[in-house]
Amino acid sequence: MAAGPGKSTSGRVQSHLPYEPQSAAAARRLVRTALLGWGLAELIDAGEVVVSEPVGNAVKTGCRLTMTVTLQWTALRSVRIGVRDGSRAMPCRVDAGPAAECDRGLALVHHLTEGQWGVTVEPDGKTVHADLCTRPA
Repeated sequence: MAAGPGKSTSGRVQSHLPYEPQSAAAARRLVRTALLGWGLAELIDAGEVVVSEPVGNAVKTGCRLTMTVTLQWTALRSVRIGVRDGSRAMPCRVDAGPAAECDRGLALVHHLTEGQWGVTVEPDGKTVHADLCTRPA
């Protein structure tokens, strides 16, 4: 794992996960461990929610390869979470409404990242990425 914020502003962790429901828990553990190691514990709760949505969506694609979850420490107090999968189906934010019991995931990601998320299309799939930043003191 990379050095903490006081030592370096570069850090990257990555994990290849199967297309199985249990991979969401593994992705959350990766986020928690990396953020603790980088001294960014205040981002853990949001990071776990943010990584769960694209991992869950990737599991639903039916792809047979592995997905890749990456955390990149991009600045002193911010990280980028990326989930690369083998599907070119684009995620879509839905206004689920207050009574809806599902389809809130990307709206929550949008809220937690203050709109700082997106998708990069690749020849054999896509990467959904989301940026999280701590609040200034």
